[in-house]
Amino acid sequence: MTSRVERLKKLLAVQQQLKALHEVRRAGFIAEAATAKQDAAELVERFDANETMSALFPDIYHRRIGEALAREQANRTMAEKEATRLATATARTNMVERSYREVQMEDERQRSDRERLDIIGQRLVPRGHGK
Repeated sequence: MTSRVERLKKLLAVQQQLKALHEVRRAGFIAEAATAKQDAAELVERFDANETMSALFPDIYHRRIGEALAREQANRTMAEKEATRLATATARTNMVERSYREVQMEDERQRSDRERLDIIGQRLVPRGHGK
């Protein structure tokens, strides 16, 4: 393999890792947003049940519900940003992969051409006169 093929192979591996990182981060933000939404829904349900605690401390319930909804929105925003980064990483990965394949095919063609030329050269040298 030529050094360019090796460099592109390494770059492709790094790009794939970066893409995987963005996928995992996005999934984490989506999961966190869902958890925050569920927390807010549970707090609202408890507040609406007219428990003694919600009647005694309505401000605390309102604050905690607001915090949960803010966490949900923040995580959704971060998931959207991560989706943009993921799209960019995917495009870069595809470009590097395409370049890697092209260079690898060109390298294989050159190697094949050299082998054919060697075979032709060996056939052109008369036998017994090789030295």
